[in-house]
Amino acid sequence: HAFADDMTKMDLHWRRDSFCGKMSACNNLHQYGIKYSLTSLHTMDPESDAFRADLQDFARVCRVVRGLRNARIGFLGARPPAFNTVRFSEKLLERTGISVETLDLSDVYGRVERLASDDPRVRAKLDQIREYVATGRAPDISLDRMARFGVVVDDWMVESNLQASAIQCWTSMEEYFGVVPCTLMSIMSNNLMSSACETDVAGTVAMQALALASGRPSALVDWNNNYGDDPDKGVVFHCSNLPKSVFKAESLISEDIPLMKDHDILSNTVPREQTWGTIHGRVQAEPFTYLRISTDDYKGAITGYVGEGALTDDPLMTFGGYGVVQVPNYQKLLAYICENGYEHHVSINLSKTAAAVQEALGKYMGWEMYHHR
Repeated sequence: HAFADDMTKMDLHWRRDSFCGKMSACNNLHQYGIKYSLTSLHTMDPESDAFRADLQDFARVCRVVRGLRNARIGFLGARPPAFNTVRFSEKLLERTGISVETLDLSDVYGRVERLASDDPRVRAKLDQIREYVATGRAPDISLDRMARFGVVVDDWMVESNLQASAIQCWTSMEEYFGVVPCTLMSIMSNNLMSSACETDVAGTVAMQALALASGRPSALVDWNNNYGDDPDKGVVFHCSNLPKSVFKAESLISEDIPLMKDHDILSNTVPREQTWGTIHGRVQAEPFTYLRISTDDYKGAITGYVGEGALTDDPLMTFGGYGVVQVPNYQKLLAYICENGYEHHVSINLSKTAAAVQEALGKYMGWEMYHHR
């Protein structure tokens, strides 16, 4: 920061040295390898709204960097066989201070079996689930399984000092345990402990970065479909574990309101009654920031892209958690994703924090970032 000069006080006694002094300060910081952030204008009044906005952006940068350095991510289960796209490098993440703690699903199932349904913690978790989302026609046995599973996962998160997680959500859990974990993951994400499906650890990191920047929950979705012939619009979707606060709370269309359901996709391969726990609903129409992080083993680098767009109210009838997005120069972004081999998953957050996230990850974390505009 540098104070502005007063054009009526430019004589020897009053003229300031902030304008060029800021350059000298930056030069010295650069010489010593110290990273720093600049205000949006070279000189600013520290009592102005613009400076206050800059300070808020810098606070976002600090929260992201401080939250990711020494972050611990839980990796529950194994990568789905068909999802090579969620491969990642633990070593590259560890190099920047992000640790990954693993746990096998068989360990979870064993711990769940030792929990009685009338355990006070299980009952409390069951109450939490019912208060969190309308459970619809969900069978009591499915809700009981979710509650016991949730207690075990909560214990693991606390005991291992984990801030976020990525979970194998299909199909082992449905086949051998009889529910999907989507609602429990949604609850964690809604409490700013981001939880990504399909063991997408890099997606979890992006979710958590956005949550740290905004103080609001993040969701993991697919860039999934075009929207008619509009080149700047598309459909985002997951099946879903989206946090409750991103969904519409009120709508004339009942299908837009979040509701626990059985899983329309997985019920094609396992019995439908074993797939309860997904949350169906439409995402609110709001501005949003999107972010994808990836570990590039060939380059030995962590890379990513970030940008902003808007979720719209354009008509759409489908299933899962979904919304219509409008992104400036969307076709250019899609080409960038494909040309650089990025995953189809993307993390979104109902905020406008792309600039702060770009600075935090690119400048301070040292990752190779592309800011799409």
